[in-house]
Amino acid sequence: MNTMQIIAIVIFAATIITVMTEKVHRAVAAVVGALLLILTGVLTVESGFSYVDINTIGVLIGMMLFVAIVKNSGIFEYIAIKAAKIAKGRPWPLMLLLCIITAVLSGFLDNVTTVLLIGPMTLAITNMLKTSPVPFFITQIMASNIGGTATLIGDPPNIMIGSAAGLSFLDFVANTGLAVVFVLAAMLVCFYFIYGRKLHVEEGAMAEVLQLDESKAIKDRPLLIKSVVMIILVVFAFIFHSQLHLESSTVALTAAGIMLLIGRQDVEEAIAGVEWSTLIFFTGLFIVVGGLQETGVIQIVANTLVDMTAGHMTLTILLILWVSAIISAFLDNIPFVATLIPLILTMESSGVDVAPLWWAVSLGACLGGNGTLIGASANVVLSGISNRHGFPITFASYFKVGFPLMLLSVGICTIYMLLRYC
Repeated sequence: MNTMQIIAIVIFAATIITVMTEKVHRAVAAVVGALLLILTGVLTVESGFSYVDINTIGVLIGMMLFVAIVKNSGIFEYIAIKAAKIAKGRPWPLMLLLCIITAVLSGFLDNVTTVLLIGPMTLAITNMLKTSPVPFFITQIMASNIGGTATLIGDPPNIMIGSAAGLSFLDFVANTGLAVVFVLAAMLVCFYFIYGRKLHVEEGAMAEVLQLDESKAIKDRPLLIKSVVMIILVVFAFIFHSQLHLESSTVALTAAGIMLLIGRQDVEEAIAGVEWSTLIFFTGLFIVVGGLQETGVIQIVANTLVDMTAGHMTLTILLILWVSAIISAFLDNIPFVATLIPLILTMESSGVDVAPLWWAVSLGACLGGNGTLIGASANVVLSGISNRHGFPITFASYFKVGFPLMLLSVGICTIYMLLRYC
């Protein structure tokens, strides 16, 4: 291992530990880590920024602006009241309902967009019920990553895998989608025992919610009509963005631009609604992970992964599944999956049936994101929303719930993979 690789590993480890201990703001930790890589010569400014996933940043900016405009119509309060009334104001049925909505939406939208839409709804409901949104947010983070695993467009690694392997939307539904059904069912049972039995809302608050008229939550009916039409168009654009030859960031930024033009809202207020600290954190983290990629550390990990199994398919499947999950809990899964794809394609060219390996990578990389608060984009975005509204979700508090449940979900996938493909 050369000097540059050691420096990249040390800076990455120091950055992650700093984020975990929360001694300084995570955006500061990520930016300092990125700057140290540049100052030590591991990366140049140009090479560092080349590792920033502009598509992800574009989706985040676009959807944050879009939501900042749309929310002024009152649509989120309307849906919040409607959902609370369906659940009759009871917190556990409400949590269950929101988790299912989050998981389903994440299969058809990217999970960042989903949590940007579901977050304001959850805040509105929990404010009405006078209860903390933190348990709701934690379960929604996990539901979004689980739901995103089910389809070709639900999570960026799936888009990459589908493109490289020529897999269709239905291929994912029939393989990862089936696994997700079992995982989600198990997670909902766990959520009940972790949170459901402990959630309490005063009878008076439940009664007040049931008496609310959701139609009165609509503050701007013309904006509501425009918002509903745009949301439908955005959903279809995300589903068919590959056929339309559009990046998902193009869809999100176009939607934001149109709403800024036709929404007739305060533009300065909308821009202030963007989670800039989250965007800065992501930018810095992409560069820090880029240091590992630039120096070949990720390539070494991937090669070692393949060499360890000596071509034994069952071992290869399980190793890829578990290593993808553990690494994706702490690393951005996009560069790791990007490194694994050519290795699997090489195995395929030598006559190996690699179909199960694609599903192992998908399930491991996507579900692994539930392990920590920095494991997936949705985790960072939704925790940022929670923190901003005075309900902090710390790395440690999330880890205590997320990491064990991630291990359980990957354990379920292990059984699924062994029964179906081995």
